[in-house]
Amino acid sequence: MIPQRWQPLAQLVLARMREFVREPEVIFWVYGFPLILAVGLGYAFTNTRPPAPDIDVQATPGSSRADDVAKHLSDDRWKDEKLKVEIHSAAECKDRLKKGKTPLYIVPLETGVEYVFDPTRAESVQAHYWVEAILSRTADGPRESLIEEKGNRYIDFLIPGLVGINIMGGGLFGVGFVLVDMRVRKLFKRLIATPMRHSDFLLALLVSRLIFLIPEMASLLCVGAFWFKIPIRGSFFTLVIVIVVGASAFSGLGLLVDSRTDKMETASGLINMVMLPMYIVSGVFLSSKRFPDEVQWFIQALPLTQLNDALREVKLEGASLATVGWRIAIQAEYAIVPFALALKFFKWR
Repeated sequence: MIPQRWQPLAQLVLARMREFVREPEVIFWVYGFPLILAVGLGYAFTNTRPPAPDIDVQATPGSSRADDVAKHLSDDRWKDEKLKVEIHSAAECKDRLKKGKTPLYIVPLETGVEYVFDPTRAESVQAHYWVEAILSRTADGPRESLIEEKGNRYIDFLIPGLVGINIMGGGLFGVGFVLVDMRVRKLFKRLIATPMRHSDFLLALLVSRLIFLIPEMASLLCVGAFWFKIPIRGSFFTLVIVIVVGASAFSGLGLLVDSRTDKMETASGLINMVMLPMYIVSGVFLSSKRFPDEVQWFIQALPLTQLNDALREVKLEGASLATVGWRIAIQAEYAIVPFALALKFFKWR
């Protein structure tokens, strides 16, 4: 039996859930699209190696040096990373590099070779190290041990980041757009005419968002565990706490961002302004530690950074609740402070 004090909140949550299930397109964007995104990106980055670059060798008239270099690079001993090598004249090599048909070309010298490439192009730098490693290799040279252990692959790093951005998008768009839609339809004027507490209404949005989150996160975690074989080395209880607090943080931000917005265009712009920096620097597709030390204070203060790092530490490293407690505390601040500010500055009329 629900205590009388919380019955209005329960009814508001129930009303929100009924409104949700009556909109099939919303169900797809909340549940279907994140799942398709996770599966698509996950499949794209599963067990894939960078493609071998196309390398040009500058012809050496009157000498077999170009042929020797091309033969060494194309040797069957390097079949796992065999390059596509072509021999062209000096002019053709320069033209192909300029047009992007090759990331690098080699000029054979009497002793050694010269690499010609653009150091500002990532694929050129990668090709340089790739070719240099093969040219320095002999038949009985060093061996390689490839990392294939579950939990150490790039896909294991990626899936928690995808979970994090789904939580962020659901909190900001899922809560923010609901507020703007209700304001556009002038529903707040009707609601404040009732004895409803303002805090109950905002809490109902947060609680309903957490309820909607359950099947969404369950499906994403199941895809990660059963499709991509991503381990969960930490406590499942700790993982749930991280997800719930993270969802609360972004729902609170969604309330604050759109607490006074009355146009969908404005709401979309504000939400994207909040999300874009976190998409880039919060460790979704690459580690946040790769950015300069001078901006780490800002990156570590972002809620998505703490959510992604906490998810990875619990899933992949087996971190305990105490270990990620400070990350959860930062996210909790983003849940509490924006909620209080939204309640204070909310535009009801």
